[in-house]
Amino acid sequence: MVEAPNALDRLRDGNHRFVSGRRSRDAQPTESRRAEVSDEQKPFAIILGCSDSRVPAEIIFDQGLGDLFVIRVAGNIVAPSQIGSVEFAAAQFDARLVVVLGHSQCGAVAATLEELQQPMEFQSHNIRSIIDRIRPSVEPLLNSGLEKDSDALLARAIRANVDFAVSHLRHGSVILERLVEEEGLMVVGAEYSLETGEVEFFDAM
Repeated sequence: MVEAPNALDRLRDGNHRFVSGRRSRDAQPTESRRAEVSDEQKPFAIILGCSDSRVPAEIIFDQGLGDLFVIRVAGNIVAPSQIGSVEFAAAQFDARLVVVLGHSQCGAVAATLEELQQPMEFQSHNIRSIIDRIRPSVEPLLNSGLEKDSDALLARAIRANVDFAVSHLRHGSVILERLVEEEGLMVVGAEYSLETGEVEFFDAM
């Protein structure tokens, strides 16, 4: 089992390699590695990230087959199925690090802000379910003065949405709470920059 601080270091190191263009040979999907993980997986970290095609966790962290347990959903929202997936990976595979990974220019967060400012008369029920998950984290920002600066508002909203998801995972699951308190599970937020390729990790409680 990889302890949470060591797992965090591995992700940081991998992202540094990605940014610098020095990809690790261990991240390459070789035939031997495919055979090695065919019967058993031991991911060292769980990533709850956005479905955005520009943010593939294995690539931006320079990791290979079987290294990461990745859950992707628009807006990196936390719904029961995502919580269950995190619980499963943490309990089944002893992964001790959970990263909620947002990213710059997140379309789901931007769509939520647009909906709050100019509600659509007709909206897909399924898309609205995503917006409704993001809404509580970003709605307070509309009365903070940031609404006059759309870029600053979106940047703050993306961070707020990640923080909200982290809090939900830390305090919205009996299983995860126990793992945090008793077995060293760490849940942290992070943001990937589409512009630089860098991942900034937030509060690492």
